[in-house]
Amino acid sequence: MQNAIILLSGGLDSSTLAYYVKYKVKPKSITALFFDYNQRNLKQEEFCAKAIAKKIKAKFKKINLQWLGEISTSLINSKSKLPKLNEKDLADVKKGRKEVLNYWVPCRNSLFILAALAHAEAEFLSNKKQSDIYIGLKSEGRLPMKDTTPEFVKQINKIAKQVTLKGNFKILAPFINKDKDEIIKLGNKLKVPYHYTFSCYSNSGFKNKLPVHCGTCESCLLRNKGFYWANFMDPTIYKK
Repeated sequence: MQNAIILLSGGLDSSTLAYYVKYKVKPKSITALFFDYNQRNLKQEEFCAKAIAKKIKAKFKKINLQWLGEISTSLINSKSKLPKLNEKDLADVKKGRKEVLNYWVPCRNSLFILAALAHAEAEFLSNKKQSDIYIGLKSEGRLPMKDTTPEFVKQINKIAKQVTLKGNFKILAPFINKDKDEIIKLGNKLKVPYHYTFSCYSNSGFKNKLPVHCGTCESCLLRNKGFYWANFMDPTIYKK
């Protein structure tokens, strides 16, 4: 049985993945990697990632990639006001393509995976501890980002063989063909505490010691619709 390294952002998808790995894959040990890339909602993400890691008894490790935020043009790394969207905007493909550019962080998923590979290989070289790497990529429908597709997972696994000297490391994305509502249904079966997850692009602080979502960014709308289509109550605290 392998060990597992999970890329844990504290978001809904990666948190469900963490529970899936813990209770379905059942590895020998789990290490949760959280990345600080100077994102505007760092406090909320880190709070949730730590809470989830603690609940599944995973080792939590914070990786400093602040330089990525410094070079990024994404609104995620900016203090600029975020555009407010509604349900009609989600169906607008032309507008959606523009929104992708607003939130694209250069090479983010590739850098995260390479950092995880470095940790996995270091563990293998030190004590022969073999680990698989898990990332919570999901189906993005008609408007996928290039680094959230099955083709990306296929290619990054090829790269993994070239950039590591020892070990046989797999990058796994179990949710790559699942929609948000399917992930939520699975998460409810696994008893994922979704009030300890954060999906928002904005920074609306905390209320009652839980993170607040803006309710009007694309990520918030997709989160809320996911709970609706899964037919589960949305436990999220929304500002609007």
